[in-house]
Amino acid sequence: MKVIHLSVECFPVAKVGGLADVLGALPKYQRKLGVDASVVMPWYNRKFTQENKFDHIASGAFYQGSELLHYEILKEANDLLGFPLYLIRIPGKLDREEVYCYPDESEQWLSFQHAFLHWLKADGIQPDLINCHDHHVGLVPFLLKYSNEFQQFSHVKTLFTVHNGQYQGWMNWSKGILLPSFDTWQWGLLDWDGVINPMAAAVKCCDAFSTVSEGYLKELFIEANGLQSLFASESQKGIGIVNGIDTDYWNPQLDTLIDSNYNLNTVEKGKSQNKKSLCEQYKLDPSLPLMSFIGRFAIEKGADLLAEIIDQLLGNIKSKMSIFILGSGDQDIQDALQQVLEKYPKQLAVYFGYNESLAHQVYAATDLLLMPSRVEPCGLNQLYALQYGTIPVVRGIGGLKDTVIDVKDTGGYGIVFPEAHVEDAVQGVIRTLEIVNQADLLSEIRKREMHLDFSWNKSAQKYLDLYTKLLK
Repeated sequence: MKVIHLSVECFPVAKVGGLADVLGALPKYQRKLGVDASVVMPWYNRKFTQENKFDHIASGAFYQGSELLHYEILKEANDLLGFPLYLIRIPGKLDREEVYCYPDESEQWLSFQHAFLHWLKADGIQPDLINCHDHHVGLVPFLLKYSNEFQQFSHVKTLFTVHNGQYQGWMNWSKGILLPSFDTWQWGLLDWDGVINPMAAAVKCCDAFSTVSEGYLKELFIEANGLQSLFASESQKGIGIVNGIDTDYWNPQLDTLIDSNYNLNTVEKGKSQNKKSLCEQYKLDPSLPLMSFIGRFAIEKGADLLAEIIDQLLGNIKSKMSIFILGSGDQDIQDALQQVLEKYPKQLAVYFGYNESLAHQVYAATDLLLMPSRVEPCGLNQLYALQYGTIPVVRGIGGLKDTVIDVKDTGGYGIVFPEAHVEDAVQGVIRTLEIVNQADLLSEIRKREMHLDFSWNKSAQKYLDLYTKLLK
């Protein structure tokens, strides 16, 4: 079975969020199951592409509107990721440092999708299934079926995976002239509310769509930034498959990025040593419980609540604890965090930016991880936390609700609070501190967490089962 994963992110080539982590792991686990899985993504001018060897395997050109675009296909030469990785480079479009936030983003992703299909046609490549990830490649299912240029691929099955339904790739119909020629009788499949909506087009045209947790699939029927009625009407094509984590990379026993390795039997000593190292570096008290937040400073992550949560915990309640924040994003959120940092310099440390190595150290060092998300399709941070014996304190939504069982319930190992409100989050933290301050109970919960298996093994098999069903 030949499967191509199409995405604009893949760890460690280019990572902004969880999408990259999925693409960096799922194909590797699928290959262990006998699937000929590979990843195709844009080329970025980043560390990975600069420091590693790539073989030139194809090139070509096509018109995007009146603009002639030349592309080349580069294949990573040394199988560093455990699966074939192909990069598409287009001068002026797919040759930049950042993944997102360019004013011509629509043109970028159109050129990526067109070049991909042009390459398949030119080189006679015949995949059995294309797994398209998020709206950036959402036009591929439509183009396979209705583009005059790519009719030879109309039989190829497509799975569209929704990692975040809030972002849909909207573009004005004036951009329609940039698409490969297509059967104009089918224009309605591209349209949603008067604009071209790649996510809507993908859901309409794919053979099946998946979401990154069972809970998120149900939530999309109720709230999906305007597409809820579409997801509900196409529900027979939908399935929720919770993400896994790459336990080759996220493993406290083998992790080369943390100061002191540990396992299920040495977790207390290991976390204590890692906490001491992190606290010494950032001038925090290692004798206090340590809470962390890791992620984007975005409203959907509940990051706008952080400053007030911190002020409540350290100011009003005067909790005996330390807090470590690692993230970047919205400038107003960052400014608010800077203000509370100046207010509580001995109990709060903040690292503004993205730092993969530091993230590993924080998971290994902290006692609890806070995730006050408003939207969380799956969430990976809570899974990393569990792997490292850190108690996740999460808002009960989406994948967080699917993967974290509250300690008050049978077999529970985390803290779940109901709403993305300051008061609910604070109460969740207070409940967790009561556990952290009871050594025997903390040890029991940590070992319960680290017994859990959230690796990609189960989820990769579910994807394979779905592929097999689609190909019958």
